[in-house]
Amino acid sequence: MTATDTPERGRPAQRQAEIAEHVLQHGSVSAGDLAEMFHVSLMTIHRDLDELERQGVVRKYRGGVSAQPSSVFESNVSYRLRAAREEKLALARRARTLIEPGMAVMLDDSTTTLELAKLLEDAGPLTVITNFLETIKLLSGVQGLRLLALGGEYYPTHDSFLGVPCVEAIESLRVDLLFASTSAVSGRYAYHQEQEIVLVKRAMIKVAQRSVLMVDHTKLGRAALHRLAPLRDFDLVLTDGKAPEGTLAEMRENGVRYEIT
Repeated sequence: MTATDTPERGRPAQRQAEIAEHVLQHGSVSAGDLAEMFHVSLMTIHRDLDELERQGVVRKYRGGVSAQPSSVFESNVSYRLRAAREEKLALARRARTLIEPGMAVMLDDSTTTLELAKLLEDAGPLTVITNFLETIKLLSGVQGLRLLALGGEYYPTHDSFLGVPCVEAIESLRVDLLFASTSAVSGRYAYHQEQEIVLVKRAMIKVAQRSVLMVDHTKLGRAALHRLAPLRDFDLVLTDGKAPEGTLAEMRENGVRYEIT
């Protein structure tokens, strides 16, 4: 590690998360450029790239690496758990203030709402509904919480339950608040790259009296394959202080209510 490195950046998991984000932003990059950027050896970079390829995050080619198709890259839960963690925590803290005892709250299968779930230990009495296995495991032993797990087909890449059985389970409910996230926001719309997740999130929006979209700045100004919903379908959009002013201006112009955490 050189003098310009920080201990945090020198950790393989953190470095791999930064490599993945860089590749996502640029599409493709050479291994040599990555080694120079992160001040590590070419051998270390290749080990990082091997691990990211194993996770389905990137695709290696001779001399470099490119982003996998978005359906694989952006949905990989192990990558999402490491990305923009400080921003997600700030969003979660603000979202927590919207929850009152006695509510029925639905959380989608995003790692952003997982950060909110971590703040619910003292929120009871509360009913929490989710299809995300990580959240189910986290809240299963919490006193004062009634936990409803949405079933369906289990998708290991997302660590969540999706499909027709999940949608039908959602449609049988009515909740006070939905907290959701998505992979991309552009113009007046929220987008996601996987149709199975789009269908589940749309069903969640329909059964919620109020819905909150939690998106950190890395998701703004981007589009994905499927249009999820107009931003105005959400009662509130929460984002962080690094949000591009152009995106915020678009929200204002289109009557979207948002807050900066």
